[in-house]
Amino acid sequence: MRLPSLPRPRSLAGQLFAMQAVLIAVVVAGYALFTILSDRNQAEDAAVRQATAVARSVADAPSVREAIGTPDPTARLEAYALQVQRDTGVDFITIMSPQGIRWTHPDRAQIGKRFLGHIGPAQQGHTFTETYTGTLGASVRAVTPVWNGNRVIGLVSAGIRVEAISQRAQEQVTALIGVAGGALLLGAVGTYVVNARLRRHTHNMNAAELSRMHDYHQAALHAVREGLLMLDGRYRVALINDGGRELLGVGAEADVVGRSVADLGLPAPLTGALLASELRVDEVHLTADRVLVVNTSPVSGGERRGTVVTLRDVTELQSLMGELDSERGFTQALRSQAHEAASRLHTVVSLIELGRAGEAVDFATAELELAQALTDQVVAAVSEPVLAALLLGKTAQANERGVELVVSQDGRLDDGVLPPSLPARDLVTILGNLIDNAVDAAQGSAGARVTVTAFSDGAAGAELVMRVADTGTGVDPAHAELVFQRGFSTKPAGPTGRGLGLALVRQAVTRHEGTLTVTEGEEGGAVFEVRLPLGTAGTARETRHAAAVARSDA
Repeated sequence: MRLPSLPRPRSLAGQLFAMQAVLIAVVVAGYALFTILSDRNQAEDAAVRQATAVARSVADAPSVREAIGTPDPTARLEAYALQVQRDTGVDFITIMSPQGIRWTHPDRAQIGKRFLGHIGPAQQGHTFTETYTGTLGASVRAVTPVWNGNRVIGLVSAGIRVEAISQRAQEQVTALIGVAGGALLLGAVGTYVVNARLRRHTHNMNAAELSRMHDYHQAALHAVREGLLMLDGRYRVALINDGGRELLGVGAEADVVGRSVADLGLPAPLTGALLASELRVDEVHLTADRVLVVNTSPVSGGERRGTVVTLRDVTELQSLMGELDSERGFTQALRSQAHEAASRLHTVVSLIELGRAGEAVDFATAELELAQALTDQVVAAVSEPVLAALLLGKTAQANERGVELVVSQDGRLDDGVLPPSLPARDLVTILGNLIDNAVDAAQGSAGARVTVTAFSDGAAGAELVMRVADTGTGVDPAHAELVFQRGFSTKPAGPTGRGLGLALVRQAVTRHEGTLTVTEGEEGGAVFEVRLPLGTAGTARETRHAAAVARSDA
């Protein structure tokens, strides 16, 4: 049995529309009620003023005073009173004696009877007004004395029925209701238009859905390990998550929201990528101690609204890729050496089968001495195990590419010299990339050779010096600084990662507070020299870096 679905809560835009419509209706109704009461009071005040003016005009008329003095005032005043009543629009004009006996009245049957209402103030010589129910019904009336010198000789009352006053107010109210209805309709249309736009912006979601989406949004920002950066149309930081702060090195305490990307102190290539208006896909950029993959996507909706940037930390991955490339090179070299060893072994076997055992022994001994001499040469110069293993592998790789790799005997690096502040992975990154770059440069040149020198220089304040020279074409002095930038390469366009090796070397050297220089060699090639401090400064920096990495892993 399927349960009936509950009605979906009204959207936020719908709630706002209903609230605004009710608010407009209440305002219009309140204004209409106020206007009705005000117009009624104004109509009553106008009726009082009109009745007072008419009564005084009649009382001041000389013909009225003259007619009052005759034996039959009704005969002369009746027609006059009816004429003035028609001309002025009042409902009745009653002229009476000082005792209140009517001389005129719209209903002739009432003539000669006593006036219904108060006349005391008028008898005292004062004009006054009141609302009273008489023979014509409730009316607003004014009563004023007729003077003959300083003596009251008669009274005049002019009045307008309350029903007539209400009718006048009703006409005004009808017009007001029409105006109020038009205002309400106009307000409702305007509110609908505004809320239709709001519905588009909120995707017709109600307040609970928007609140829930905001909660998910905040949780996702803090949960995602990758960096997320949102820029507005002026390339100012609109939002950045914890991962983005860590990868860009701005710190959780720094207030970067609202600041321009150009003011964050990032490397120039990375800043340029973030400021670019076009799409960027999986671009590799270097910071002081990280390798980042950057993707940018413009946010557009008819106009540029900003950019969404994602950042991935591939520092470890890049290092592992470098090691994998080295291992692949070692494997190829071993495969080649295995092929050569098989050929040599086949030669030894063939010599034995031909009965030339002595020549077979001499041939095998010579091969063993050559291999051992290479190992002894490397170990004699660099007994540090990681670098020695790296040099032996790189020697085989270089030999496969027709380049002779020579470990110079001018330097010496003993085992145990390197402190823990210089991890083996960074040394492999630095020296391995320098050798690969040198082999690329020397390959194909006459007498292709790469010379590696490594030693600890105590005279220079306990420094590790690694120098790699090649017989290639050298480095143009104009490019002495550009060769260390990511993406720079003097070779034709090739793999995506080309131009990254020397940039990684510089990053590692900078992280260990060392120096990296390139000069022209004696044989015309390039000489790259790295100097890394072996003292406490480098150790302290590495300790801080290790602590930062530990926090990020946690």
